[in-house]
Amino acid sequence: MRKALRATLFAAAFLLPGGALAQLGSDTGADRIVAAREALRKGDRGTLERLASVREPHVLDAYPRYWLLTNRLAGSEPPPAGQLEAFLTEEAGSNLAERLRADWLRRMAKDGDWAGFRRLYPDLQNPDEELRCSAWTARILGGDRSALDEVAQQWDSLTEAYPACDLALASAASGGLVDEDQVWQRIRRQVDTRKPASALDSLSLLPPGSAPSRADLDQAIRSPAPWLDRLPANFAITRAGRELALVALVRLAREDIPAAQLRLLRIQDRLGADERNYANLVLAMHAAIDRLPEARALYAAAGDIRMTPLQRAWRVRAALRAQDWRGVRSAIEAMPADEREQPDWIYWLGRAHAATGNRDAADSLFVRIAAEPHFYGMLAAEELGQPFMPPPATAPLPRAKLEEAERDPSLRRALALYQLDMRTEAIREWVWGVRGRDEQFRLGAAHLALRNELYDRAINTAELANPRSNFELRFLTPYRDLIEPQVRAQGLDLGWVYGLMRQESRFVIPARSSVGARGLMQVMPATGKWVANKIGLAGYNHGLLNDPDTNVLLGTSYMRIILEDLDAHPVLASAGYNAGPGRARRWRDAQPLEGAIYAETIPFDETRDYVKKVLANAVIYSAMLEKRPQSLKARLGTIAPAPTRE
Repeated sequence: MRKALRATLFAAAFLLPGGALAQLGSDTGADRIVAAREALRKGDRGTLERLASVREPHVLDAYPRYWLLTNRLAGSEPPPAGQLEAFLTEEAGSNLAERLRADWLRRMAKDGDWAGFRRLYPDLQNPDEELRCSAWTARILGGDRSALDEVAQQWDSLTEAYPACDLALASAASGGLVDEDQVWQRIRRQVDTRKPASALDSLSLLPPGSAPSRADLDQAIRSPAPWLDRLPANFAITRAGRELALVALVRLAREDIPAAQLRLLRIQDRLGADERNYANLVLAMHAAIDRLPEARALYAAAGDIRMTPLQRAWRVRAALRAQDWRGVRSAIEAMPADEREQPDWIYWLGRAHAATGNRDAADSLFVRIAAEPHFYGMLAAEELGQPFMPPPATAPLPRAKLEEAERDPSLRRALALYQLDMRTEAIREWVWGVRGRDEQFRLGAAHLALRNELYDRAINTAELANPRSNFELRFLTPYRDLIEPQVRAQGLDLGWVYGLMRQESRFVIPARSSVGARGLMQVMPATGKWVANKIGLAGYNHGLLNDPDTNVLLGTSYMRIILEDLDAHPVLASAGYNAGPGRARRWRDAQPLEGAIYAETIPFDETRDYVKKVLANAVIYSAMLEKRPQSLKARLGTIAPAPTRE
């Protein structure tokens, strides 16, 4: 199938405007690009140099030279500045120039060439956080004190421990722009993550003599319960001692809320009021994530302590899970204005007003987002009595706009890279080509992608053009002759299957996730084997997951199996497809629960977002396929209580 796909994409070159095919270069030119990429992969500098020295009229002609320059920048002897500058001049405005500039800046930072860094950095259009930190370093070392003010202003967002940020962070702390309390807040945030070891490096930011040892912090992180059980009687006489106790409480709360509560009771009288409030806040958020009823009481015990956006969000969700609508309202109204303006909190605040008898206030909130074709917009519209209607057809795209996209250098390079199966490079070129462009150009690019069967680029680019329109491009139904028979055989809803598949793979046949899921329906190898045994598919091997027919057979069979096992409820089944059916079962409540509240309180960020998008996708697909109004609320329904045996 991959060979067939490559052939399709290569044939797509004939869709380009007159003369463009010749400009892409000959097959020999394409062979040179492939050979150069392979030489880079193998570290064959000699072959790469030879191929980079060739110049010919191929749309990807610059790539071998770029690969050679980046390879040398990463080595012991970087290329002369003149060669790098010549490439940047010749390829000015291109994706490759931007990437080479970023690579050169990283090499300058590594070599301590801060004067060169300051000269080159202003032309970089999209610096990442690491390069932004290096830019602060360059300015600080050049005597620009305003950089320290910027670091201090962004302190709360600089939780990632990039080595490039070390000097900027240390300078802000030692220069008095950041106080001891802010450093401890940084350490607290880092401790309450999946990578708590990053907090160890932040100890050096504390004033001299005030930091605990790295060994003690590491022990409190790794063995929180024993650390708390062995606290010396005088642990609270220093801030470091109290903070280490809080570190241990945070880590224990992530594992065992009751155990953390018990140990907090033992030591809370020796903590300051703010420290007790912080401990209760951390316990509250993790209790809310674990769907424990004590979450609301713990939030109340935390008082009016400053919260992070995540802690505020889970305060709302704890009240939602308890259907405490007054609590929902007060928690949302306590948010900063920019957070209250997010569609999720607009919707839930409207629901809170409606539940407490203030229908006018509710409707005024619902109407603000009811026109938005997303999860909360659909729900808000239904509160106003408006189901999701089949979207109108988009106006035809002027031919001139498609031709403009066809002529764009970045998009032409992207198509050529897709032809050579260099997907990562192709996506980078495509993203670069549509950045900052107007809606009509992006629509032209989306149509170009669709003509070349690049369904993910068509969907993403049309969404970027206008997320309220372009439904024919944003909700494609490719491979229908392959998918629909399996959907009928499994007794599934076609809109739901397409909604899930769109979220899983954007219809990319060779798609493969970071955890190993494969194909159109992103089936995990272990799941594929289990389903194959379940349905009696003989001769199964993991390589078959790359075959679209087998992938769809296994994926739709798995959807049917978990749907039957999870009360025939699409919300539970969608959650189960993403996170596993066992988790979807455990996330139910002891009482019947509104499907929208179940979705809102899923503890995994990825799965929570996934379920909302899959169900909203299903509504849109069904409206388009069935050509009749659809109800998201009906699909969400009510989640039955968990069986008492669980």
